[in-house]
Amino acid sequence: MLEVGKKAPSFTALDSTGKKVSLTDFKGKKVVLYFYPKDMTSGCTQEACDFRDSHPDFKKLNAVILGVSIDSIQSHQKFSSKYELPFTLLSDEKKRNC
Repeated sequence: MLEVGKKAPSFTALDSTGKKVSLTDFKGKKVVLYFYPKDMTSGCTQEACDFRDSHPDFKKLNAVILGVSIDSIQSHQKFSSKYELPFTLLSDEKKRNC
């Protein structure tokens, strides 16, 4: 079980463009890694939009936001586009990291 403030284990997943993204890609930056159940659901949409609205504050802190769910790359593309999410969504369809 991961504890707040502890380092997350290294992992690699696909972003909404199909590019492999590894946690190690962000070495030297603060990473806000959040997991959510499903794109386009009310609670998950609110959470993503809250991160979107706070994105400038995270950037000032040299922090990146990564959202992870088991949804497909295509679902992430639609979700990100519809709500203009300025951060990376990662697909973990095989539930390797969720």
